[in-house]
This record gives sequence, structure tokens and C-alpha cells, in this order.
Amino acid sequence: MGNASCVFAGCIDQASVGIVEKWGRFEKMAEPGLNFFNPCAGQYLAGVLSTRIQSLEVKIETKTKDNVFVQIISSIQYRVIKQSADDAFYELQNPGEQIQAYVFDVVRAQVPRMTLDQLFEQKDEVAKTVLEELEKVMGGYGYSIEHILMVDIIPDPSVRRAMNEINAAQRLQLASVYKGEADKILQVKKAEAEAEAKYLGGVGVARQRQAITDGLRENILNFSNKVEGASAKEVMDLIMITQYFDTIKDLGTSSNNTTVFIPHGPGHVRDIGDQIRNGLMEAKAGAS
Repeated sequence: MGNASCVFAGCIDQASVGIVEKWGRFEKMAEPGLNFFNPCAGQYLAGVLSTRIQSLEVKIETKTKDNVFVQIISSIQYRVIKQSADDAFYELQNPGEQIQAYVFDVVRAQVPRMTLDQLFEQKDEVAKTVLEELEKVMGGYGYSIEHILMVDIIPDPSVRRAMNEINAAQRLQLASVYKGEADKILQVKKAEAEAEAKYLGGVGVARQRQAITDGLRENILNFSNKVEGASAKEVMDLIMITQYFDTIKDLGTSSNNTTVFIPHGPGHVRDIGDQIRNGLMEAKAGAS
């Protein structure tokens, strides 16, 4: 691998180590650079191993505890231990297949104990378990396991569609809850606004009636003082009749009113005056 050799010399590349044999038996390791051999004594370069980190992608199909078939894609990063290069050269013919077999064994022992959600949450724990097992085994063969990454977890397509639908339904349900809470707040605020408006309207009506009562009282007192012999009741009747005719005038001139039937006559005017007077007195009593 990346070496140039002849009968008497061989060149070993950087980040590599050469295996030197003598009469078919391991003798020593050759360092990077130019190395000389004595073929007359049976010495020669048997092979070269790279000490660079290598990456192996492993795809494992297995089943979770909740009976979901998944495909797990993992990346194994490993390298030859320089001091144990002879073990790596002689012990394993295909280290990639050996690593893959151990990864299969560990993952298929761990994943069936987990649900699909647990597998997504604890994939680093699965990688850690695989790393510990591989280090114990591959270390004896002259290989160091540097890192193990669980690159992807791919559930069955039908399961992925179902998971997406569940997620969408949950989000719609949450949106409905928020919308309901918003509608509730709007209704409460609207009710509070209506109650406040009615309260303020009532206060305004009460103040209006109080102002009318105060105005009538002042007019009666002024009229009684200026016109001798006029009693307060007579002045009140006169004001009520004036108010009555003003109301009839307003009803007749308003374009928004329909036909209104009201009793009319001297007796009815007196009755209306009594009713208005009683109403004003009740309003005054309520305000006090």
C-alpha cells in the first residue's frame, strides 16, 4: 500500500509501517523512509499497513421494543496501532468485516430493549456501548477504535408517515387550545367593557336627572320670587306642561320616528305632570 520496493531496498510512505519477514517469519517493522533488506539472508518486505484513521460505514436493520423496524447508519473510525502492526497484519485478513460483525451483534442486542423514541434520545448511549465492546475485541488484533457515530436512524416509511401525522395532529390540538384561550379572553374583555359602559351610562343618566332636578328647583324658586302669589306647585305644573309640549314638538319634527299614539287633553296633561313630578322626586331620593 503506497510503497516502492525492489530486491535490496524498499521505501515506506509517511503514516505507514512496513512488515519485514525473514524466511517467511516476521522479523521486524520498517519505519517510513528508505529501508534496506538482505535477500541473500532471506529478508524481504512482506507488506505495508497504513496508520491513518480509516472510516467504515455500517448499515444495520433491526427492530425496536415497540416493534418498529429501523435502519441505523453508523460510522466507525479506526486505525492500526503502530506498535501492534504485526498483529493487525497477521491476525485479521479483513478487519472491516470483523468490525461490521461486532457492530451488528452489539446494536441488535441493545436496540430491541428500547422504544423508537428512546432510541432517538439515547443513540449516543448505543454508540458508547458499541465503542466499549469493539475496543476490547479489536485491541487484541492491533486496531484502535477512535470514534463511533450514529449518523442516522431511519424508521420504516409507513412509521415515519404515521409519526408526522401524529405530530401534525398534536400541533393542531395545541393551536386549538391557544385559539380557545384567546377567544375566552376576548369574551371576558368584551363583557367587562360592556359592564363598564353600562355602569358609566347609569352614572351619566343619574347625573343628568340630578342636573334636571337641580335646574327645575332653581327655576321654581326664581319664578316664585319674581311672581307674587304663585305657589311652587303651580310653577311646577307650568314647567311640566311646557316640557310636555316641547316633547310633542320634538316627536313631530323628528324624521326617524314612526307614528306614536299618546293621550292628549287637559286631564291627561295634569296626569303626565303628576307622573313626571313623582319621577323627579324618586330620582332625587335615589341620588341622595
